[in-house]
Amino acid sequence: MVRSGGGRLLARGAARWRAFAAGTWGRRLRRIAPVVVPVLLAIADAVLVNGLELALELGVSVVAAAALLLRRRFPLLVFLVTLPGLYIGYIWFAPMIGLYTLAARRPGRRRLGICAVLLIAAHFLPYPISDFELTAYRENTLVLIDACVTSAAPIALGLLMRTRRELASRVEDLTRSLRREDRLLADRVKTTERARLAREMHDVVAHQVSLISLQAGAVQVSTEDEAARAGARTIRELSVRTLEELRHMVGVLRADGGDGGEASGLAPQPDLEELPRLLEMSALDVTYEGGVVAGAGGAKTVERAAFRTVQEALTNVRKHAPGARVRVRVDPADEVCGEAGPGLRVEIRNGPPDATATAPVLPGGGHGLVGLRERAQSLGGTLEARHTSDGGFVVRAEFPYGAG
Repeated sequence: MVRSGGGRLLARGAARWRAFAAGTWGRRLRRIAPVVVPVLLAIADAVLVNGLELALELGVSVVAAAALLLRRRFPLLVFLVTLPGLYIGYIWFAPMIGLYTLAARRPGRRRLGICAVLLIAAHFLPYPISDFELTAYRENTLVLIDACVTSAAPIALGLLMRTRRELASRVEDLTRSLRREDRLLADRVKTTERARLAREMHDVVAHQVSLISLQAGAVQVSTEDEAARAGARTIRELSVRTLEELRHMVGVLRADGGDGGEASGLAPQPDLEELPRLLEMSALDVTYEGGVVAGAGGAKTVERAAFRTVQEALTNVRKHAPGARVRVRVDPADEVCGEAGPGLRVEIRNGPPDATATAPVLPGGGHGLVGLRERAQSLGGTLEARHTSDGGFVVRAEFPYGAG
């Protein structure tokens, strides 16, 4: 029980320490500690070695310790300032930390060699120089070895830390490069799969639509009923239009896959000029109120988005509100999406469905309005779709011309 309680206390203390380290004060401490701790160690070294009585030695040593505050910005100058502290005050921490910083940040061979010789000289020669005894061979040899180790250790550690940082940076660059290559490989796989799906879509859908067109042509030739002939002609025109748009989409997909030559000669995309024809062929009771001249805004992408919005809305009316009356309105706007600027406003409003009309059984994935909303957002516009109080439905979209 005692061990369990002690373990809980240790876990709680560790959790509090991690929370403190991740907090604001922890981040500040991690930023300040590498600058302040070496200075405090050097000051403690100066006080312990020289005491508080030796004014010159203590003063030079404290100046050398305080200079460490600027060691990252001026490593060579700071190291030179610490040398009098070693020579006069016999301190070690300040010059060794200065030399370590110099090796980690300015690792020139000649510079480090000269600085190592200066530190050895400051350590080997006594203060004052008159106290130097040339005949004390054993003691001089020990001091020289100690001075060489004192200068070599911080240089080796500084170079090691610099190499470690460079290796970490190279590993990070290599990791980013591998991730980028993985993304490029994934994009290439997606592109290949997109081209394959485009070919399959063309083979399947084009075959079925071609059969529909042929059957409609046969009905148009064989029937004597004028209404049936007109309907068959409409079916053929719609089939031809569908094949043209399918060819365009397949060409775009293959062009994204790298077959740039297949993107040339594609069928033009529909715009507002095609809108009256679309309404005429929709077989719905549609009232069109158009206040926009096709091409007046100079943004074909916006006009194409408006055409697709009307097309999808009419398809939804045909599916869910058979026999309903529809009003389509396309107007220019001086302010769209709450911002001033020319744009296009599209509204498709239908009433409640006719109870006597038979709803056609048409497939649907439920993604039409979602796709329209994503298209509008990609152009910087908005799309709203909701039920009305009279049992109908309204689709309202706004597109800025600047996005086209």
